[in-house]
Amino acid sequence: MPLDTPRTEPQPERLTAHEARQRLEHARNTRLTQLQAIGETAHTPDDHLMSSQKDAIRRALTEIDEALARVGNGTYGSCLACSTAIPAERLEILPYTRHCVACQRRAM
Repeated sequence: MPLDTPRTEPQPERLTAHEARQRLEHARNTRLTQLQAIGETAHTPDDHLMSSQKDAIRRALTEIDEALARVGNGTYGSCLACSTAIPAERLEILPYTRHCVACQRRAM
């Protein structure tokens, strides 16, 4: 390829709505299983840790439900802060993420 030929960057893969729903449902089912397992655990002196874990799981479930709503309205995969496409790799790791990496870092 000649040096003066412009390079075209590969376009980020986009998940289909069906694929996104599958990943989100898997994440949701995993969190529900975790919540159930915590609920079945005997009470211990570390109950405050269990309570914190339950809260974190419930927050994740809320984020998953919000992501499912974004799939439904066609905005899934777009950063809520800057509207750019969230890379498929990020969505694969964290399917319910609301932000691209740059906006997530700014929010921290």
